[in-house]
Amino acid sequence: MIGVNTWVWVSPLTDDSLAALAPRIAEWGFDVVELPVEHPGDWDPGRAAALLAGLGLGASVVLTMPPGRELVAASPQGVRETQDYLRHCVDVAVTVGAPAVSGPAYASVGRAWRMSPDERRTLYAELRENLRPVVAYAAERGVQIGVEPLNRYETSVINTVEQALEALPEECGLALDTYHMNIEEKDPLRAVRLAGDRIAHLQVCGTDRGAPGSDHFDWPGFAAAVHDVGYRGPLVIESFTAGNATIATAASIWRPLASSQDALATEGLAFLRTLANLHTSTT
Repeated sequence: MIGVNTWVWVSPLTDDSLAALAPRIAEWGFDVVELPVEHPGDWDPGRAAALLAGLGLGASVVLTMPPGRELVAASPQGVRETQDYLRHCVDVAVTVGAPAVSGPAYASVGRAWRMSPDERRTLYAELRENLRPVVAYAAERGVQIGVEPLNRYETSVINTVEQALEALPEECGLALDTYHMNIEEKDPLRAVRLAGDRIAHLQVCGTDRGAPGSDHFDWPGFAAAVHDVGYRGPLVIESFTAGNATIATAASIWRPLASSQDALATEGLAFLRTLANLHTSTT
């Protein structure tokens, strides 16, 4: 299965923008639409579920961590509010039929600070304590939480799969993104295999945030590693538009990454289909 995140075109997602995008996404041949929950109420999950079902599309759900959403080194009230937001994301996933909620569920994106080894161990213990109620809430509803390592410029909490395995409760999944892995992992293919059956979700894009396949990443090796660990979920193209001031600044998108956002999506889809066919024919 191959999906695409609506951030390729818009932020925040709304009912109207999803109604305009989803038919085109289905017509191009995607299997899944990835739905960001930036602020509860931006879009209606029931309406989205009906729309996607009518088009034969599946859904995946991603969380967002703007300033103020924190599970570590924060006030008790801030942690409770973040946990409530994450539970809301789980409820959204249940409504739209998404198997996982994925994203950097630990600290706001862009928040970074130096930590000693002892401070990091203490922080990870705090993260496990604050994540467990959310993970349990999700599990009771048949949804997996996938926590995403980010690159060093966006967080100092979890940058690699190895750190994620140390930091997260055992019952929590991982969400991996090739963009961040290309920056932080010495060997992205080994990182996929290290994550193994803990992988709840996979996001893909070029090393410059453009279309997958138009870059230097070892895509055949990545496909083999994904196959080896038994991941059966979607590969979702996540990129962003330079045309939206808020998201362009947040994601550091300072120039167009393709001839158009539609081209980024469709060229990425065509490459991923070819990659999947190549791997199938050689296994």
